[in-house]
Amino acid sequence: MKHKRAIPNRSLRVADQIQRDVAELIRELKDPRIGMVTIQAVEVTPDYAHAKVFFSVLIGDPAECAAALNEAAGYLRNSLFKRLQIHTVPTLHFQFDRTTERAADLNALIHQANATRAKDADDQTGTPEA
Repeated sequence: MKHKRAIPNRSLRVADQIQRDVAELIRELKDPRIGMVTIQAVEVTPDYAHAKVFFSVLIGDPAECAAALNEAAGYLRNSLFKRLQIHTVPTLHFQFDRTTERAADLNALIHQANATRAKDADDQTGTPEA
């Protein structure tokens, strides 16, 4: 008996759908610890048993938000079960994504370096001190 062939990119499509649905479902949560959350990415294990949900927070404490989201993970999973047409809906694990935070820090460093470079260039082309 042959197994059905795996559908190409299925896990990517499932991850994308979970990302969209979780983003919608989070807006319905009434927990005050969940601030303005953006779902950045979802990684699904090959057996679809678990999904890491990476999020960033515009307003609110990332640690409190992660705790609240992980507490709501069961409710979110049940809601996904009703929406997704798949046999196994993964257990959700929320993780704060520091990518945007790091990008902002790098941007600030670049801006600072450029400002220093411009100041040094002005000092070199300026009038010599007597």
